[in-house]
Amino acid sequence: MRVALVSSSYDPHPGGVEEHTRAVARILRERGVPVEVWTVDRGEHLPTRLLDGVVVRSLPTPLPARTPRALASFALRALPAWRAWAAARRAFRPDVLHVQCFGPNGLYALALHAVHRTPLIVSSHGETFVDDHQAFDRSALLRAGLRAAGRLSASVTGCSTVVTEDLARRFGIADAVVVPNGIDLDRPPASDAPVFDAGQPTVFAVGRFERVKGFDLLVRAFARAALPQETRLVVGGDGGALAEVRALARTLGVADRVDFPGRLSGTQVAASMAAATVNVVPSRSEAFGIVVLEAWRSGRPLVATSRGGPGTLVTDGVDGLLVDPDDTAAFEIALERIVGDHDLAGRLAAGGSVAVRAYTWESVVDAYERLYRQAVARPQARDAQTRA
Repeated sequence: MRVALVSSSYDPHPGGVEEHTRAVARILRERGVPVEVWTVDRGEHLPTRLLDGVVVRSLPTPLPARTPRALASFALRALPAWRAWAAARRAFRPDVLHVQCFGPNGLYALALHAVHRTPLIVSSHGETFVDDHQAFDRSALLRAGLRAAGRLSASVTGCSTVVTEDLARRFGIADAVVVPNGIDLDRPPASDAPVFDAGQPTVFAVGRFERVKGFDLLVRAFARAALPQETRLVVGGDGGALAEVRALARTLGVADRVDFPGRLSGTQVAASMAAATVNVVPSRSEAFGIVVLEAWRSGRPLVATSRGGPGTLVTDGVDGLLVDPDDTAAFEIALERIVGDHDLAGRLAAGGSVAVRAYTWESVVDAYERLYRQAVARPQARDAQTRA
């Protein structure tokens, strides 16, 4: 089978979808499956390149809009974009189009499926509701496209039951199956040092600075919690909400105890998690939360949002503490409990080290390969019936 992973975003951009797609591409290649990644050109016009031995193509995805100027722009760009997608198909000739996170990339993959009957699989990562830009609320075209993909795809997957329930409730996709995220359990020890002084008690979090990630809620809880004065809060990452969260730390009088080291490498994240007193996932909404798996792998205790995917992964009091991040009082108590109770912290860390073993990228790719075989077998069976 030849598999095109059609991703909404990819390296050099950070994020869960990017990490998921890259891991799947790498393991498919290691298993001898011909694979390419087709991703959305965000205007960088990146050339076709090799990453981890996998061909990566950045393809244009213009969409129509309602204003006259936008429609005129789309009219000029649509045909060259379609030619680029058609050329990618001719060059690789995939047996399966696998959409990772449905957006403009999904609409173009759907068009290729309609023209060439290449089997289509769609994997949702919560893009329908975990999005500060609310693309699906604003775009009738995306909503219609996802509903059509649900009818026409050989399979639809979601990274958690929260995602599959949303697909069923709002888009009529009732048969989506869960294929979760994964993690490399045998990753070598982090080569970088943590981005803070490991000798101080430290609350650590990392991610894109968007409202949905709830870092402002974490700063509020940290400011109110009765923690040792030397305790620091370190939040790694960048994004549009960073300046707002910095300002909030100043307003609450904790700017001297809160650090924002910016975007971190994977090894810096791993080293910092392993050195943290507690790792925190404070999202207002989260489809799955790869950072939960990273925190479990680090061997340190976890406080996670009860909203969305983490609420279905974490067993409260066993492998982490679950908290509604909007409940500042409950949030601060959770931080106080873990920082102040070393026995509890140790039990939760040990529970996380056990729980994470159920989530490997190899098991994710096993599930996808079963779906690929089913998708390819259906047209073959239909063709055999036609010939008979």
